[in-house]
Amino acid sequence: MEPVERLYLDALMEEPAVPERSLRPQLLAGARARRRPAAATAAWAQPYAARVAAMDALLAAAVDEDWSRVIVEGWTLQELVAHLAAKDGLLAASVGAPVLGPELRAADAAGRTADVQAHERNRSPEQTRRDWRAQADALCRHVSELDPATPAAVDGIETPLGDQLLARTLETWIHTDDAARTAHVRLPHPIPEHIHPTADLCTRLLPWTMMLSGLDGTGRTILVTLTGPGGGDWHVPLGVSDTAAGTPEAHITADVVDFCFLLGGRGTHDTIPVELAGDLSLARDVLRTAPALSGP
Repeated sequence: MEPVERLYLDALMEEPAVPERSLRPQLLAGARARRRPAAATAAWAQPYAARVAAMDALLAAAVDEDWSRVIVEGWTLQELVAHLAAKDGLLAASVGAPVLGPELRAADAAGRTADVQAHERNRSPEQTRRDWRAQADALCRHVSELDPATPAAVDGIETPLGDQLLARTLETWIHTDDAARTAHVRLPHPIPEHIHPTADLCTRLLPWTMMLSGLDGTGRTILVTLTGPGGGDWHVPLGVSDTAAGTPEAHITADVVDFCFLLGGRGTHDTIPVELAGDLSLARDVLRTAPALSGP
């Protein structure tokens, strides 16, 4: 059994008490039946592949009332899964992978999401689940043959493919957590080897989140210490054009999962536990602007 599979199943059985209306029995059955990872062979694509497998196991346990329950952004679970398929399809289109679902007419995330959601509302939840999984598998198979440095653009933002796929990892992770919390199911986080590159992406996005929030961090550096499995230390130059980190002017210490979720739009700088040192104003600005790139 792969480590992510063992982690996934074992963590589901950690709590002896099963809350009323818990989906854990169904989830365990679904996880055992549907625990295969997405079709990825390249090591750099495995964090995304593992999150797809985790989401798929959660969806395997969903019953009719789960699919119609509002999860986030006013979307039902079925609409949320359609949103994930839409975003995966945009990345697929950028690198020449198959794009499944309705004809690709909108090249932006909001437009493509609306198109795929409209398409999937006329289908059963199980068909939507299969469509999303097929799109994720097609993306994984294709990118595993590419260099992670390959340029890829989604919503007009061009970055290396490896970073785009890590962004898909983070969004899939967060939306899996959204769905699990709504269903009162506790899921484990990714294994440390998958959290670390995701956290690395989040720290490297800080100059951009500051810039998009109207703050210029050019010439300034911050030390970010993320604790817990998959964490580490990052010296982050805060100017988008900075090529090297200088002496840190501030130090932020936070839990690695909390930090990733903050960048993903879950929590705020006031709600996650942090320790700050040095230039406190700079540290607070970094945390306050961190979710600037998050979206539905």
